[in-house]
Amino acid sequence: MIDYVIERGPAYSVLKVKLNPGVSITVEPGAYMLHKGDIEVQTSTMGVASAIARRLFGGESIFLNTFRARSSAEIWIAPETPGDIVGIRLEGGDLIIQDTSYLAHVGDIKLSIAWRGFKGLIAEGELIWLKTSGYGLVFVSAYGAIEELKLDRGEKMTVDNGHFVALDGTIKWGVRKLGGLKTLVFGGEGVVIDVEGPGRVWVQTRTLPALAQILAKYIRVASK
Repeated sequence: MIDYVIERGPAYSVLKVKLNPGVSITVEPGAYMLHKGDIEVQTSTMGVASAIARRLFGGESIFLNTFRARSSAEIWIAPETPGDIVGIRLEGGDLIIQDTSYLAHVGDIKLSIAWRGFKGLIAEGELIWLKTSGYGLVFVSAYGAIEELKLDRGEKMTVDNGHFVALDGTIKWGVRKLGGLKTLVFGGEGVVIDVEGPGRVWVQTRTLPALAQILAKYIRVASK
């Protein structure tokens, strides 16, 4: 479909994609770095703008940018936070993604909302997961390195929500609050994801709320 490489990982990953004429790639806002060749840009909401806007921007618009090659071209894509990038191929199935982990996609891919709930768990909004369906490549990013875990049929696992990146559509999953597990930043009940195979689960080795907690200590000291 396309030629791509992921370089500088896992700490400061950059996705470099070569596009043949007529081929396009859809990219999250803020991830475009540079391009070579003749490329046209189109902006769309992909049907998920209203839900994500409430989560991230308090009602402001959010868009996805589609870059279409008019000639042989190359585009570089970099996530907003330092960390890993992984390309996952879809062949008619589904992939469930934490909304902040979606980076880009190529091919006949449809985006929709997989799950939205537990208001107040994340600052300024809701916890939202996306579903990508169809045929093509989906690129996800993370804060920290990405680990891929393969579960056999009936094999179960529990994952902290902050470390979740993505899972196959074949995975059975459920989200619940775990009493006794407190979040670092908000002091509320922790949230975990119960998963059951068969399929793959991707997790990240670091979490942004933990980083925010560390930075908050220095900010409080500096403000005194």
